[in-house]
Amino acid sequence: MEIVMQQRQGVPFYACSGWEGAAHGFSTRLGGVSPTPWDSLNLGASRGDSPAHVRENFSRFCAAVGADAGALVKNHQVHSNLVRPVTREDILPDSAQAGEVQADGLMTGQPGVCLAVFSGDCIPVLLYDPVKRVIAALHAGWRGTASGIGAAGVEAMIRDGGCRREDILAAIGPGIGPCCFETHADVPDSLRSTLGSEAEPFIRPLAAPGKFSVDLKGANARWLERAGLRPEHIALCRACTGCDRARFWSHRFQGSARGSMAAVIQLL
Repeated sequence: MEIVMQQRQGVPFYACSGWEGAAHGFSTRLGGVSPTPWDSLNLGASRGDSPAHVRENFSRFCAAVGADAGALVKNHQVHSNLVRPVTREDILPDSAQAGEVQADGLMTGQPGVCLAVFSGDCIPVLLYDPVKRVIAALHAGWRGTASGIGAAGVEAMIRDGGCRREDILAAIGPGIGPCCFETHADVPDSLRSTLGSEAEPFIRPLAAPGKFSVDLKGANARWLERAGLRPEHIALCRACTGCDRARFWSHRFQGSARGSMAAVIQLL
């Protein structure tokens, strides 16, 4: 199982191999209609871009991954480890509308509901249980990573969806890598406070005093393993949003004058 880059109808995206039954994908910034500084596949409804552009971009992206842009449930991200179950009643009437569910994770067992979370350096994580037919989409910033949103997503699927840990598949999408994520001590200290000594492989001191490189993707994978997922059921995309700004947006390097990527997943 691996995450590979694909392209359909002129829209490139990343997806996990072997996830039959769940349309899903991680977007890039390419293949849309938005002008500078949102060029071109901006999926963020609160970036200042035209709603018409966001609507068309979601239409293109969802069509490429095989999902339904008319069935979106979006979160309003709060940098937490809160995962909420959602239903068809939470579907937005307009794909250009901003997310309303106050959480960093969404979960459902209802076919046809398309979950969407957003990123611009943070780590998007998609979960899929092909046995119980339950999905989740998670936004893992450094705070969400430190507080274990990956594990919280797994526990929500078990508690609310009746899933078994050994059946759950995980895809960790494009996000900032340790090559570009330099931080002060607050980030590694937060990881150590929750992961303990298991955080150390994902923290590297830098030459500058008080500065560290942190591997958020690796830390999220460790949380998923701690939650009981099999290592072979966890796929990790190595693409770095900080390194490849021709393909992705990076909040760290581009600030607020940019668009947003999204990860979507929908039970077919």
